[in-house]
Amino acid sequence: MSKIPPEFDIEYYSYILPEHLIAYYPAEKREESRLLAIERTTGKLRFHEKFSEILKYFRKGDLLVLNDTKVFPARLKGRKKTGGEVEILLFKKPSGVKFQTEALLKGKRLKEGTLIELGEGFEAEVLARFEGGRFLIELRACEPLEKLLVSYGKAPLPPYIKREPERLDLLRYQTVYARKEGAVAAPTAGFHFTEELLKELKKKGIELAFITLHVGYGTFAPVKVRDIREHRVEPEYIEVDEKTAKKIKEALEQKRRIIAVGTTVVRTLEFLALRDFAPYKGLCDLYIYPGFKFKVVSAMVTNFHLPKSSLFLLVCAFAGRELMLKAYEEAIKRKYRFYSYGDATFIY
Repeated sequence: MSKIPPEFDIEYYSYILPEHLIAYYPAEKREESRLLAIERTTGKLRFHEKFSEILKYFRKGDLLVLNDTKVFPARLKGRKKTGGEVEILLFKKPSGVKFQTEALLKGKRLKEGTLIELGEGFEAEVLARFEGGRFLIELRACEPLEKLLVSYGKAPLPPYIKREPERLDLLRYQTVYARKEGAVAAPTAGFHFTEELLKELKKKGIELAFITLHVGYGTFAPVKVRDIREHRVEPEYIEVDEKTAKKIKEALEQKRRIIAVGTTVVRTLEFLALRDFAPYKGLCDLYIYPGFKFKVVSAMVTNFHLPKSSLFLLVCAFAGRELMLKAYEEAIKRKYRFYSYGDATFIY
């Protein structure tokens, strides 16, 4: 077997994070999370106590691109007709009174034909079982499933937030500009922006644009191969309308900076470049890892990512592995909070 070059070895993208630095709850106020600015050309790190200080890094004419996807309450708890609790994470937002979707199920002795009671006149049936805890299920109810999801559904917090979802999460595991429901995970880099901060950016002459990428469960899927080139990301649905596509093309032609809020936006913009910036509705399976040549993104706002994850590979592709590991090491020393509800980085 040929030796994997170090830059393509997943073990090369590891770091150790003390458990207590995983943010289980969001900062009291969105803009009061902390910020680490990472300058790619010089390797300088700048530490800020408030995310709102990001304003100083923007300049007139920048195009800021955000993901307006909205998380739906995709987590359900139920009980098998034979007894025993089952937890369900839906992969697609249901509609109508009967709906089939893939889902993650946690429970004992789940097999084809298992019936799960979710509420009054609301049940799920297991239709098929796949690898990795994935199932095909059918949801059935006497009234619209969308309505029942509001009553019974909970925020689909990521697996590393080891607590039960609370009412607070339905509000805070969401950006303030979320509009199009369909995601099972939030574009968390956007959590730090408030309506006021967005207004301040506009006042400063920053142009805003929105894309939609419905984040799927695949965003949490671990990289299971040693050679990162063999990994594949699960396709996710994206929408970029004509107006946004035009804004991106114009900014590039005018050599203005394009700043992406989150890895979902980075992937969408770079995918769009492969399609000559034509408006697009459909699936995106672009996988960005070290060696990738960025054509659109000048800077990005993003949270801290799990070691050996596809998202960490993306930021290493953008800023370099050594600089990112140095930045993370310093952030750990300064007790920055990590992952979805944690602090932010601005890589420019």
